[in-house]
Amino acid sequence: MSAATRPIGVFDSGVGGLSVLRALRAELPHEQFVYVADSGHAPYGERDDDHVTTRSHAIADYLLGQHQIKALVVACNTATAAAIKTLRAAYPSIPLVGIEPALKPAAAASQTKTVGVMATRGTLQSEKFQALLASLHGQATFVLQPCDGLAIAIEHNDAIKIEALCAEYTGAMGLFGLNSAAMDTLVLGCTHYPFVESVLRRSIGEQVTLLEGGAPVARQTRRLLDAAGLLAPTAAGQSVAPTQFLTTGHVEDLRSAAQRWLQLDTQVGALGV
Repeated sequence: MSAATRPIGVFDSGVGGLSVLRALRAELPHEQFVYVADSGHAPYGERDDDHVTTRSHAIADYLLGQHQIKALVVACNTATAAAIKTLRAAYPSIPLVGIEPALKPAAAASQTKTVGVMATRGTLQSEKFQALLASLHGQATFVLQPCDGLAIAIEHNDAIKIEALCAEYTGAMGLFGLNSAAMDTLVLGCTHYPFVESVLRRSIGEQVTLLEGGAPVARQTRRLLDAAGLLAPTAAGQSVAPTQFLTTGHVEDLRSAAQRWLQLDTQVGALGV
């Protein structure tokens, strides 16, 4: 197998990274992906950095050893914040892409210069996030909201809890809208949250701009692969390349999520890493 035809590894603490995978598949339809949901060790956002870093390295080791991946996408804000630096040090030979909350584009896009940020507690408290926030001092006011329990409610597709938590957390943040004192932009700082956009809209309205990180990650992945000469070759009439799904949690949870959010009826493998 040539380097360019090897798959790209993608992992998240659970099913949330499917929002990033969706963007990757749209940007790079001829690439093969191996997606790992570490649902058996979730939620990352409510665990300490040592736990998240240990799990991130275990999954990266598995993907490199068993699937010979040519690149790795960390499709989890919490794992990026906790582990991206040590992952890059450990695996310097492959392109490695992380994700971070879209604070910079939010500050640029906001007209009221008041931006809401919903994320896990782990992401908001991380050194990486705090450095990003400090770099934007004076460019906008950021209203930070830790969303304990929301990612796991999305993981379990618990509609009643999702509705309650979205209403609770957006209500705690303050006023949304286009008035000068309101938040006109909301950053979804966890890859799970784009899947509940319709629920969030019921609380914040249709005028508020929602920003998430999947598309920028996909574009950056393409740039790095192109620069390294690792883009998969394309052939006339070739369909979208296959994606392999693996989970350390319940197989049916990931299979249902892939069907619900990606319209993929796929087999899911159990992973004992």
